[in-house]
Amino acid sequence: MNTGAWTGPVRFWMKRCMTVRGFSVDRPRLVLGIETSCDETGAAVLDENGVILGESLHSQKQTHLDAGGIIPTVAQRLHKENISRVVQEALSRSSIEPCELTAVATTVKPGLALSLGIGLEFSLKFARLHEKPFIPIHHMEAHALTVRMLHPVDFPFLVLLVSGGHSLLALAKGIDEFLLLGQSLDEAAGDTLDKIARRLSLRNHPECSTLSGGQAIELLAKEGNRLEFHFRSPMGQLFDCNFSFAGLRNQVTMAIIKKEKEEGVETGQLLSCVKDIAAAAQHTVASHIAKRTHRAILFCKAKGLLPHHNPTLVLSGGVASNEYIRQTVKIITDATGMQLVCPPSKFCTDNGVMIAWNGIERLKHGKGILSHAEEVYYEPKAPLGLDITAEVKEAAIKVPPLKLRLNS
Repeated sequence: MNTGAWTGPVRFWMKRCMTVRGFSVDRPRLVLGIETSCDETGAAVLDENGVILGESLHSQKQTHLDAGGIIPTVAQRLHKENISRVVQEALSRSSIEPCELTAVATTVKPGLALSLGIGLEFSLKFARLHEKPFIPIHHMEAHALTVRMLHPVDFPFLVLLVSGGHSLLALAKGIDEFLLLGQSLDEAAGDTLDKIARRLSLRNHPECSTLSGGQAIELLAKEGNRLEFHFRSPMGQLFDCNFSFAGLRNQVTMAIIKKEKEEGVETGQLLSCVKDIAAAAQHTVASHIAKRTHRAILFCKAKGLLPHHNPTLVLSGGVASNEYIRQTVKIITDATGMQLVCPPSKFCTDNGVMIAWNGIERLKHGKGILSHAEEVYYEPKAPLGLDITAEVKEAAIKVPPLKLRLNS
């Protein structure tokens, strides 16, 4: 063939798509990541060096704020309406054709069943149409490993994931090897903060109408006095690394009811002390997270699970965007000689970038890569790694007192 006769777009397209025909092209491996585990429709194209070539995200936040919480059927409908556009935007912004992709990676667990189903159905059709390998992704593994796209964090390292749906501590030993040290026994930290915000009617506060519950709590807490209210930190007599936030939420609710009676305020109206309650609730959530994390660090060190040189704690998940919680955890890592690493806030919440990066990691290590023809199923409930929470509890490590001196 006289390649010199190729001209303009035709030659360019043929060279770009030679990978489909088995030829070698001078281009790093590329992964399309798709995320629909809850209420964000995200897609991104990354190369094997972690360079984000293109991304797109459709947020459902305002819709669910107006509804007072996430409604699975509504989330499903919005994913269905937007996923094709979001994926096309990510590809267009990356200037990558589907034939150039090395693989497609998609969240398949855990999450809302109806949301996961939309992402998986679309992704499998896309992968089969373009004959690309498919990489199923564990949502929490993706959160845990996103930091490696930005910083040279080697295994093993400790992970604290706190979000609207999850609160857990785990040791990351490898790309797909985790030891679960502790998890929420009832509701997640983010869910608790959102519910407290709703009970305080923060949507009616002039500064909070467009904010999520957790964001509203964080904003108002900056001007509140946490010492005006005392909420007990949960599970103080249990020497494990599990979390529990439902009891704290009940404490806050009782305090709100009492103040509403004192001030003659009806549900839906704002209390005069709303900022103080926000500050006290946020501090107690942060304190509970810090104490369980402190025990996890001491357990890992006692068992020789962390490297002696530069041991690292990665803090990620949507609630990790809360600066007060970050500062509280930083006090613990400073006191225990740990390095604290947090992805930027935009990578702490759900997005296509973290899914694409997890796909890159798996591609590099040859783990979990499926043929586009294989059957794949989503899993709404899926544990992270090997559960050793019982072993942690048996160790019964007492955490030394540590003053959390912070300004709201």
